[in-house]
Amino acid sequence: MQDKSENRSKSTAPRFSFTNKVSASNKIPRQINRNLIFNQIRTRQPISRAELARVSGLQRSTVSLIVEELLADRWIVEGSMGRLPRGRRPTFLNVNGQRGVLALDIHPSQTTLAVADLGGRIVEQKLIALPEDPQKVISAIVNAIQQIISANKDRSFDGIGISLPGRLDLSPAKLSPANSRMNKQIFAPNVRWPIAQIKSRVEQATGMLVVADNVANACALSEVWFGDSDGMHDLVVVNVSEGLGTGIFANGRILRGEGGSAGEFGHVQMDPNGLPCACGSIGFWETLGANPAGMRYYAEVANRPSPPFEELLGLAECNDSAGRKAIERMSAALGRGMHMIASALAPAEIIVVGDITTIWGVAGPLIETEMLSNPLATVPRLRPAQEGNKARLRSAVALVMHETLL
Repeated sequence: MQDKSENRSKSTAPRFSFTNKVSASNKIPRQINRNLIFNQIRTRQPISRAELARVSGLQRSTVSLIVEELLADRWIVEGSMGRLPRGRRPTFLNVNGQRGVLALDIHPSQTTLAVADLGGRIVEQKLIALPEDPQKVISAIVNAIQQIISANKDRSFDGIGISLPGRLDLSPAKLSPANSRMNKQIFAPNVRWPIAQIKSRVEQATGMLVVADNVANACALSEVWFGDSDGMHDLVVVNVSEGLGTGIFANGRILRGEGGSAGEFGHVQMDPNGLPCACGSIGFWETLGANPAGMRYYAEVANRPSPPFEELLGLAECNDSAGRKAIERMSAALGRGMHMIASALAPAEIIVVGDITTIWGVAGPLIETEMLSNPLATVPRLRPAQEGNKARLRSAVALVMHETLL
């Protein structure tokens, strides 16, 4: 895409940042081109400016301007020089390896902490053992963060991203420190400890930038930063884990809705005679298509308790009869929900995140067949996220980079 601001002089063209007030006509192409150049460097490093212009399709003047901005802000660095048969030797560009992000992926039953570089690559990760006492959980998380910072003194961290298994209300009134309803700003029915305090407690303990968001929203943003999506087309991410969450990226931004509650397709009733959800209602989509549902199907078919979900996936992949039938039922339920999403939103893509993507060769065709069993005006591309079982950690990195790089 050609930068619409190319014809302006450097003295009048506004430099895009998260805080700059620029018009929508300037902001969107500027953001897209900056992301494009950074991601080309990330995926092709080391790479020269001339090669960047060739693979991106942007004019050399646009590439040079964005590269100089990224160098000035230390997102990238100049490295070795290349050799050509004639002419000036090119200087190669790399992502700055000395900068990183801490990623915190919170599940109801466990929490993972990771160090990631600016390219979204997970450098180090560890599971945090959570105390049984709900009031001690956040302290345990804070201690783990402080330990991993101390162990990585050679790296500067740009912030901490937190992917949450619930909806976060980002309205100013809810985020005011003086607001007495702070503990109500996160809707996370599967979490039994005071998760609403996590952002402020981590900020106070580390003094670092902390960016938190619903995991499905974060994964949708990550698809634009690190995935196959170009940011120009609408997409929906479906996070399949203990529950079902959806993140909607439309018209170049995350769709949040009133109170941050947009995308709660997991809490749409699909079986009025179904099982109770963790929130107390009956027959919601996540009671039929989330990981616990797959384990329940296995127990019903095999007439014995299900193994952990990761082991169930292995059984299905190895053609174990009960394991395969359980995943078939779970995939059919997921496909019905995908049809609902495709009918309601008509996205260009529906992207699946979660452990089920590790057997996408088994589950993917089943989900897609069910999604297409009834007519659709627009058929979306259905695919797994890159490294779908690690996408949640990478999404926490995208949260920080979206806040800082832009």
